[in-house]
Amino acid sequence: MTQTTEITENVYDASGGPTEDLVQAQDATTQAVKVTSCLVLHNGAATFTMNVDVDVNANPPQVRGGQITSGICGAPWAITGGTMGANLVLTARRQGSGQCATTITIVGNFANPPRWVGTYGFDGNSTAFRHTTVFNGWRPC
Repeated sequence: MTQTTEITENVYDASGGPTEDLVQAQDATTQAVKVTSCLVLHNGAATFTMNVDVDVNANPPQVRGGQITSGICGAPWAITGGTMGANLVLTARRQGSGQCATTITIVGNFANPPRWVGTYGFDGNSTAFRHTTVFNGWRPC
């Protein structure tokens, strides 16, 4: 007489909950994960506070949106794209009113403690002004 032993494998999703579809659970972990970070740009004459929405599953992390909330003429500004990693690149477009520039480009190189040092400019220029942009955490400002 032959005995058979049935082995049952439990399948779990990324949070440890039971699931019946392992492939679907694994696919869900590769989707974009949007996390808001707080960045503050300083240059001596101006300070911009920024809530930056970042896809942390991409390498380097990809900027997917956000807002420059204060310190810039015509605030708020919608952050339209960029990257955060060894290099910082942020692009944004003015949403507020006034006789202000329409776009901004911010670029920088990472340094410790967590910050980027570089330049920024308006309406197609990215080198008009020097800045240090400080990383204030994975939370809104």
